[in-house]
Amino acid sequence: MNDRYKSILALRAIRTFDDRAIDDADLDAVLDAARWTGSSKNTQNWAFIVVDDPRQKDRLCGAGDFMDPVRNAPAVICLVQEPDGYEFDTGRLAQNIMLAADALGLSSCPVTLHREEIAAEVLGLPDGTRCRYGIAIGYPTTTSGAAKMGGRRPLVELVHRNRYGR
Repeated sequence: MNDRYKSILALRAIRTFDDRAIDDADLDAVLDAARWTGSSKNTQNWAFIVVDDPRQKDRLCGAGDFMDPVRNAPAVICLVQEPDGYEFDTGRLAQNIMLAADALGLSSCPVTLHREEIAAEVLGLPDGTRCRYGIAIGYPTTTSGAAKMGGRRPLVELVHRNRYGR
C-alpha cells in the first residue's frame, strides 16, 4: 500500500480542534484543492464561504443539528451549490477538502445544514443557490488523540456483481 492509499483509509472526522486560527497559507491550500475537484461536465457550479467569525458561526449553527464541530472549529467551509449544480459534486468537494486538510496536518468534520432557509439567510445566498453542507476545519488538539476507526462491513456484504444480490 502506498502512503496516499493509507491516508485515504485512515481519514477520520474529528470533532474537536485547537483554539488557534488556521494559517492563511494552509486555508488557501485547502481551498485550492477544493477548486481543483472534478465536477460533472467540468461545470464547477459551486462556491465556498469560509465562516470564521464566532458570531456568524453561532448563527450558522441554527441551520443544523449536531453542530458541535462547527462550534469547536476555528472555521467552517460552507459548500454552496450554484444553479444547475449537482449534490454529487458537492460530496466530491467535501472529500477533497477533508483529504487536503489531513495532508496539511489539519482536522475536519463534515456537517449537514438541515434547515437550508436559515443557512441561506445567514450566508446571504442569492436565489437559486443552496448550502446544505459544510466542513468544520482546524488544527487538532494535542489531547484529542487519533480517531479510532469504527467497524466496517466486509466487502462480501457490500459488493454485488452485475445485479444487486449477486
